[in-house]
Amino acid sequence: MQVFEDKVRLLEGGEAAVSFSTGMAAISGTLFSLLEPGKRVVSIKDSYGGTNVLFTDYLPRYGVKVELCDTGDHLAIEEELLKGCDILYLETPTNPTVRILDIHRLSRAAHEVGALVVVDNTLATPINQRPLEKGADLVVHSATKFLGGHADALGGVVTGSKQTLEQIFRFKEITGASLHPESAYLLIRGMKTLGLRITHQNNSAAQIAEFLECHSKIDEVFYPGLKSHENHLIAASQMDGFGGVLSFKLKGGYEAVEEFLPRLRYVHLAANLGSVETVAGPPATTSHVECTPEEREAMGIPEGLIRYSVGIESVVDLVRDLDVALQDL
Repeated sequence: MQVFEDKVRLLEGGEAAVSFSTGMAAISGTLFSLLEPGKRVVSIKDSYGGTNVLFTDYLPRYGVKVELCDTGDHLAIEEELLKGCDILYLETPTNPTVRILDIHRLSRAAHEVGALVVVDNTLATPINQRPLEKGADLVVHSATKFLGGHADALGGVVTGSKQTLEQIFRFKEITGASLHPESAYLLIRGMKTLGLRITHQNNSAAQIAEFLECHSKIDEVFYPGLKSHENHLIAASQMDGFGGVLSFKLKGGYEAVEEFLPRLRYVHLAANLGSVETVAGPPATTSHVECTPEEREAMGIPEGLIRYSVGIESVVDLVRDLDVALQDL
């Protein structure tokens, strides 16, 4: 476990790291170890579904105040910080809408009110983005995703200052959400090819996003590498690559999604992401399965959206596969 923790710590530039049994264990362990009744969290509306449930259902039960802002509204987030904040929790890029937040700007605003900044860096990975360099205090990962990269091990990790990590480790030790040694081994093995995988997935995702953006059956494409993305300039300023995950909205809503997905030949229909295999699915059955259609709508997640996590297959094959599946839709 320590070897895995050290690898993540070095990649992210942290002083220490603590591993967990899953990504959600890392996120919940970080929040519950640092918060108590009366504390206040500011975050965004369209964070990963499990994280959102922590904010809407569980933390309020323990007397923690939570304010969720529209993800792209930096001014609204800054205004909420001024009302008092103990933890600013960011996810960038977001899962599954791939929205971008300015880590440097928001970290500076959070520190002015004495808040700790936590960033979920799962979709970007430290190959593409290192939030600690931009002012964040803690970085969390679902290592199940890109860090492991082979969809065969569960794990989570948080890295940052040694003093804060001691507090988080103590909580993990007592609650027992420890990373299994075999999973640690598999994650270490997977990380040996992290740079190679991410570079390939970055390039493939960019080509696929450009193809889909020009397709008549696609209503909208969400990928920070596209110049049309609302936060492209922010992404370009803080990311070395734009990641292997994109999402797109089909014309025709969820009915079109149900017709389209089974037509894909080279894509696994599953809830995972970040693997060497390309994986796709709608938020309703993947990232936000815990939420109702009304809750997803409030988060800005349309029912006709498809999250597409690019693997390491030939991008020519993947584009052709998408093109065929979209015909006569």
